[in-house]
Amino acid sequence: MARLAGVSQTTVSLVLGGNKQGIALHEDTRARVFAAARELGYVPDPAARRLAAARNNLLGVFSFTATFPTAVEHSYYPFLAGVEQEAAAQGYDLVLFTGSSSGGAQAGEPGALDRVRLADGCLFLGRHVRGDQLRRLVADGYPAVHIGRRDEPAGLAWVGADYVAASAEVVRHLTGLGHRRVVLVREDDDAPASTDREHGFRAALAECAGRRGADDPAAVVRTGRPAADITPAWVRARLAEGTTAFVAEETDTGGAWRALHTAVAAAGLDAPRDLSLALLGSPPADLAAVRPPTGFDIPRAELGAAAVRLLVAQLAGQERAEPLVACAFRAGDTTGPPPGGPG
Repeated sequence: MARLAGVSQTTVSLVLGGNKQGIALHEDTRARVFAAARELGYVPDPAARRLAAARNNLLGVFSFTATFPTAVEHSYYPFLAGVEQEAAAQGYDLVLFTGSSSGGAQAGEPGALDRVRLADGCLFLGRHVRGDQLRRLVADGYPAVHIGRRDEPAGLAWVGADYVAASAEVVRHLTGLGHRRVVLVREDDDAPASTDREHGFRAALAECAGRRGADDPAAVVRTGRPAADITPAWVRARLAEGTTAFVAEETDTGGAWRALHTAVAAAGLDAPRDLSLALLGSPPADLAAVRPPTGFDIPRAELGAAAVRLLVAQLAGQERAEPLVACAFRAGDTTGPPPGGPG
């Protein structure tokens, strides 16, 4: 093309690249280059143009879970569906990084996250995040967004659901039915999603007149071994103390709810006849067909889409804030007035 137009290859690149450098070019020179391009049937190569601009219109997705979920029934699937739909609307393709998948390079290994730099920016999911590696990406200015509230590393953008308000609404439902002694079962860690749920739980208890102190440690049970700690004997002991309602948090494992659900059934108890049960989130797939629990539904697809919008804004150098997404209350079939009246 340069030979046909009678110019240098550099000049051809300048003209076809839009002359972003602002170099003075004679109009006749530009016309000869375009004429040669038409004669040769030149069509710009999108991949080459993206490489020249150090962009490839790819958004990465990386999960810190042990196995990256792809099954429709998995709780992460709606996140991914929302990500895919919004990415397509924004003109981006997706690349899935399987560093946490079985048989792949583990996310905990030094430099395991460096692969995500192949994408223009990356979305991260997972309850337990490798903060050291993410901290390095953020410090380097790499565009990154975490799906779910995340305080560390500092400067990491995130989108999240309003678990505080949603959890408070569930507890208000219970206290409105007459429950005065309610226990929350949560995992023994400080994941922001768990902390937010507990804040909402305690705030709603504090609103209930006559309720024992909302700061009472007995109101929240933290367990790292739900199946071992939440047993039929434990449930019966709490009932003997006057507890009439139990609440569990949703996690990626579903351990807290599964243990509570199993213990109640093994104790020969029925909800809501003998006690009330509520779940701060949705049940795991293996319990989804059982009686729907009182709780709330997390707008996962909406969160995935919001994360893409936030990441695309970063890539464009724009300031953007995505508000907390509200969760929809789910009445369910597992709560009712406490046996014998208010506790």
